[in-house]
Amino acid sequence: MVHGSAAAIVDTRGVVRGWSEGARELTGYPADEVVGRPARDLLTEDLTADAVADLVGTAVLRRRDGSSVALLLTACAVLGEDGQPSGYMITAEAPGAPEPTLAGQAFQHASVAMSVFDAGQHYLRLNDVACRIMGVPQEALLGQHFPESVEDRQAHRGWLAHLRQVVDTGRPVRYESFTGAPALNREHSWTTDMWPLRDGDGEVHAVAVASFDSTAQYWARQRLLLLNEAAATIGTTLDVVRTAEELIGLLVPRYADFASVDLLDWVLGTDEPPTVLEGDILLRRVAHGSAHEGTPEAAVRLGEADVYPAPSPPARALRDGRAALSQAGEPDFMRWVAERNTRAPAGRPYRKGAHSLLAVPLRARGTTLGVVVAVRISHPDDFGDDDAVLGEELASRAAVCIDNARRFARERTTALALQNSLLPRGLPGQAVVEVAHRYLPCGSLAGVGGDWFDVIPLSGSRVALVVGDVVGHGIPSSATMGRLCTAVRTLADVDLPPDELLTHLDDLVTHLASDDRDDEAAELGATCLYAVYDPVSRRLTTAAAGHPPPAVVLPDGTAHLVPLSAGPPLGVGGLPFEATEIELPEGAVVALYTDGLIEDRDRDLDHATDELCRALTARTDTLDDLCDSVLKAVLPEEPGDDVALLLARTRALGADRVATWDVEPDPAHVAATRQAATEQLTAWGLEEASFVTELVVSELVTNAIRYGEPPIQLRLIRDRTLICEVSDGSSTSPHLRRAHAFDEGGRGLLLVAQLTQRWGSRQTGSGKTIWAEQSLEPADF
Repeated sequence: MVHGSAAAIVDTRGVVRGWSEGARELTGYPADEVVGRPARDLLTEDLTADAVADLVGTAVLRRRDGSSVALLLTACAVLGEDGQPSGYMITAEAPGAPEPTLAGQAFQHASVAMSVFDAGQHYLRLNDVACRIMGVPQEALLGQHFPESVEDRQAHRGWLAHLRQVVDTGRPVRYESFTGAPALNREHSWTTDMWPLRDGDGEVHAVAVASFDSTAQYWARQRLLLLNEAAATIGTTLDVVRTAEELIGLLVPRYADFASVDLLDWVLGTDEPPTVLEGDILLRRVAHGSAHEGTPEAAVRLGEADVYPAPSPPARALRDGRAALSQAGEPDFMRWVAERNTRAPAGRPYRKGAHSLLAVPLRARGTTLGVVVAVRISHPDDFGDDDAVLGEELASRAAVCIDNARRFARERTTALALQNSLLPRGLPGQAVVEVAHRYLPCGSLAGVGGDWFDVIPLSGSRVALVVGDVVGHGIPSSATMGRLCTAVRTLADVDLPPDELLTHLDDLVTHLASDDRDDEAAELGATCLYAVYDPVSRRLTTAAAGHPPPAVVLPDGTAHLVPLSAGPPLGVGGLPFEATEIELPEGAVVALYTDGLIEDRDRDLDHATDELCRALTARTDTLDDLCDSVLKAVLPEEPGDDVALLLARTRALGADRVATWDVEPDPAHVAATRQAATEQLTAWGLEEASFVTELVVSELVTNAIRYGEPPIQLRLIRDRTLICEVSDGSSTSPHLRRAHAFDEGGRGLLLVAQLTQRWGSRQTGSGKTIWAEQSLEPADF
């Protein structure tokens, strides 16, 4: 018998009949003390039924000195003359004994953890690597049930389930997990193969396990996943601060316990970048994050500037243009932590255990923008070379996004400054339409174009919606735009119909072009769309000069373009302008826009207008949201022109806010008309306005009877103001003049002008209308 191995012969009654020298050395019992005794006396506990039936299993033997040892026992039947078993040869291998076979040596000295379990998940054998991972020798585990060998049973439920699966199904499995082990200080990634071991009858009586430590591969995959996630999550908006926050959200807590992004001041302003970064460097904190609530590691508040000393890792990274690693115990790291703790708010130092720092510069297009600093505190591993490579890749992607955001912010600031100087400062308050607008200057080097929009209150609670586009870019176009915008407001104040207004505007553009000495500027043209909405009749009257037609979204969710007979662009001349009139239900949305929204050389115009109509039907909470939705859905990826979009949701003035009377052309009916108006004001709860209204009605109706022609009509409109209108069939408009001392007339309109907020006249298809407005208290309308 080889030293270290043991053998014994046991008869069918379980009595020991033979005892080898190896058995004596293993247990300490000589043959004369064992032979003739029941084998059961040598066991600390009875064998399991499965072990007896399978003739293989783990047993714990009691040594002669009182100690015990767990052994893998294998039995082989000894046959008598009749061919029946007369006993069993039982063999066992002593712990630590040299492997007698090449296969056994390969198992024992394999570079991966290998073990064997019986069908009940008891340890039968482990190799050296498995013992090191478990932190105990093999003899301490042999025969032990697997769940009893680990402290966190919940974390190893998957392992145990797969062991049972192999026994139940007889098929091998591959199992991947991320768990700890008794002798390891942190969790590892494991790739585990389990396969069945069968007896002579083909039954599964044990399971072999090989576990490979795949932690390095696991973290490599995690780094790739982090890079992929960075591509999707960093730079979702053209905002510098938001982009920095997205980078921090990616780093904490998976990559670092604390991280910060500090930028050079010029990145957030309009200055040019510095040519050289030397000495102490001033940076401004734009984002930071921590794995601990309240971000206790932050020594600098968001938005504050701080000076980074020249020897510090962040300053070194900025100067060198590459990642700077620093670990606990290194002079630079210790100085950095000490300096940071000195400036910590409320004296809060770094949490105990800060041990590694990585500073990576943010560089894009050859320009340094700032630095990202990552600190590990609870994370057990120091930053290494692989982490530095990953940090540089993440910082590079983030830097490009930050630089894009910086460039966009700078261009946007310039464009908005020009826009604010030329476009209306604010849309006037009125009640008949709810409006929202967007103006996007193009990003080309040619500069801002000449797109404009406006909302102009008119008499009778009507409102004018205007959108125009001057051809070309730069200062000539902007100057022309300013002239046209002022001219439209002036003509609108005269209350011209849309087609007549465009005719006058066309003459103006023609004169501007002929008077301009610059040949290039003389070729400038313009398009314009002018629409008037009347909330009483709910009619929209529109005329266009070479401009795309407006779109209308009805309350039922359908959208269509308004059919227009568009005239030529302004300044071309030769053809008249025609007005189109449609009736709109309350709550309809009218969309006016410039051609930059739908025109692009890479797409069909009809397809673009169909996209616009579909986008206008999107369900949104507000018109502002609808503006954004339309721009997102319709705007070309790279607009070649400015874009102006004006949305107006209509409201109607119902019969309860409008009162109309036909007036007989007889002075005797003036008093009755005045009384009817007073009664209407009383019904509206506007008794305080009765005195002024009586005077206005009396004067305007009397003038219509005296100087106008039938038919004569009086209309009162209760809106944000109280509007009194008198219409007649004459086209002759009155004008305000100051009466002399002995004049019999001329004082009426002067009195109206003094008593009302404003007054005026407008031409109609059948004559004219004289109107006057009185202001009301906010609670009255």
